[in-house]
Amino acid sequence: MLRILFYSLIVKPIVLIMLGLNVRDRQHLPTIGPAIIVANHNSHLDALALMSLFPNRAIASVRPVAAADYFLRNRFLKWFALHVIGIIPIDRKPAGKRGNPLAPIIEALDQGSILILFPEGTRGEPENMGTLKNGISHVISERPDVPVIPVFFYGLGKCLPKGEFVLVPFFVDAFIGEPLHWEGSRPMFMDKLTSQMHTLQNKANHPSL
Repeated sequence: MLRILFYSLIVKPIVLIMLGLNVRDRQHLPTIGPAIIVANHNSHLDALALMSLFPNRAIASVRPVAAADYFLRNRFLKWFALHVIGIIPIDRKPAGKRGNPLAPIIEALDQGSILILFPEGTRGEPENMGTLKNGISHVISERPDVPVIPVFFYGLGKCLPKGEFVLVPFFVDAFIGEPLHWEGSRPMFMDKLTSQMHTLQNKANHPSL
């Protein structure tokens, strides 16, 4: 209930009204999980903007995957990230530790969650997309029936870019691609995902095409 109130009363009014979010091809978004949403990462608003695209009844199932070292670094932020935003924390530096660092993601998918991942790994320059890390391909190879839906945001990096803390109103576009599916090869999957993300980026940069 707390998450629903937070998103319906705070997040959605900010994202949908103050920022004027314009969504292209919303029909590609999943209505139930398991599913994975991947997006470019330019702003702290990225995950919240993605979650605002879902109806309130689905919010409990939508969970961003986020860095444990950042979001669990103090008691208040940990509580807020886990219980209000609903993140799945993962260790970005698992070297030397036992177990599979992707295990929390696999478990969440098995529970029917819709996960939000940012394959770039960190926030980049506004409206640009960096190299995608292949962790997503390891996840989807273990759960090949899970669809992956690419999303490209244009404008969020100008609203709240990396290193800034003051929100600047700016019209935002979200371009949603068709679901991608596992075809038996990690390199092939990454090539398809990268190509689809670049296609969406091109649509964002040339909306008249």
